[in-house]
Amino acid sequence: MKLYNLKPAEGSTHSRRRIGRGPGSGLGGTSTRGHKGAKSRSGYKKKIGFEGGQMPLQRRVPKGGFKNINRKEYFAVNLSTLQTLAEEKNLTKIGIAELVAAGLTNGKKLVKILGNGELTAKIDVEANAFSKTAEEAIKAVGGNTTRI
Repeated sequence: MKLYNLKPAEGSTHSRRRIGRGPGSGLGGTSTRGHKGAKSRSGYKKKIGFEGGQMPLQRRVPKGGFKNINRKEYFAVNLSTLQTLAEEKNLTKIGIAELVAAGLTNGKKLVKILGNGELTAKIDVEANAFSKTAEEAIKAVGGNTTRI
C-alpha cells in the first residue's frame, strides 16, 4: 500500500454541496436561491416552454397546415414487384393474401398498385386501389383488376 493508492471509503464522501445546513457551512440563509421570486420558493416547477413570462415560442409562431381525419393510407406496390412475384412463385392471381405471404404487407393496411416498372406476365390482381397507369398496364397484358 502506497500513499497514492489511498482513497476514501465508498460512500463516505459527498460530491454535491450540502445546501441549507446553517450559516457555518457558508451555504445557509437563502441556500443559493437568491431573494424572492418563484425560483426561491419550495415546490417551484418550471413549465415546459416557459420563457419568464414572455410569450413562448410555440405560441408566437403562426400555425399552419391541415390534418385530414378521413385520409386513407395505402401501402404502395409497384408493377415491377408484381412481375418478380409472379415469376418467382409462378402465380396467375395475386391478392392481398399472396402479398402478405411474400412479406410485402401485413394484411392490415390498404394496398394500392402503382404503375412503376414493366409487366409482362398475364395476372389477375386484387387490391384496394389502382393507379390509372397500373390498371392500363395490367389490362394491356391481358390481366384483370379487382377492387376489394
